[in-house]
Amino acid sequence: METDSFHRPVLLNETLTYLITKKDGVYFDGTLGGGGYSKAILENIDQGGKVIATDLDENAIIFCTEKFKNEDRIKIVSDSYRNVKSIIQTLGVNKLSGAVLDLGVSSFQLDSVASGFSYRLDSDFDLRFNKNVGQSASDVVNSFQQKEIEGIIKNFGEEKYYKKITAEIIEERKTNPIQSTSQMVEIVSKKVSPNKLNETLSRVFQAFRIFVNSELENLKLFLTDVIDVIETRGRIAIVSYHSLEDRIVKDFFNYESLSCVCPREFPVCCCDKKVRIKKLHRKIILPSSEEISNNPRARSAKLRVAEVL
Repeated sequence: METDSFHRPVLLNETLTYLITKKDGVYFDGTLGGGGYSKAILENIDQGGKVIATDLDENAIIFCTEKFKNEDRIKIVSDSYRNVKSIIQTLGVNKLSGAVLDLGVSSFQLDSVASGFSYRLDSDFDLRFNKNVGQSASDVVNSFQQKEIEGIIKNFGEEKYYKKITAEIIEERKTNPIQSTSQMVEIVSKKVSPNKLNETLSRVFQAFRIFVNSELENLKLFLTDVIDVIETRGRIAIVSYHSLEDRIVKDFFNYESLSCVCPREFPVCCCDKKVRIKKLHRKIILPSSEEISNNPRARSAKLRVAEVL
């Protein structure tokens, strides 16, 4: 199985240019996947440097354990990046020199029937990264109230036909529990025109995937905690793929780069807000046309980087 089967590292050169500040530093790769970012970091640090890499996908852990079996500078942990503080504490690390997340779903997951992430392949409608934790997407669509399902599709998928699709889900589950991806495809196809079907399916599957994996909550928790364990002048680099993730990163970086959050009418600052980071670029960093041509899944990627003060 090749690394590309998991996920080609997107905006890799741009990320490394910002991320690596110390050749002997400790770097955190919170989305290990096929090891693309971790491998590149290892190639750009010296023998005194280290990488701590995490993933919830058992296939990624198995693959990368073999991939890096002769590399003693990397520690692979089966856990969520949201637990960055406890992970590095357990490993005896006080501070990180940098941290990176690539929030894209891996090509391996999208192309694997067993993973159930793709609407193009018939499989269990599960969508969890770790099948042993939490509720599956099937559990959600079969047991949640109509308003709750509407909220998931609307808020996490940003899908305008959320009411029609939810109504069809409720109608379908009265007679047939929704268990498979093909059932969801059929449900959505009844309410959306053929020329809009693929993009609508992408948003619906995205919505349930984000919900069952608590992805936005995990990202918020990671940002809140990682800033405390990055050393001065260390970097945080986040590659996101849709507006919900990017908005969280943007808002967090904007807030933490402010020196005052008092209302404008206050004559004197009284909030005691501290500037904690410096944004390292004025505009969002996007993949080149060449990278998109070589890897179409990179087309929606956005990179934001900040330096901890």
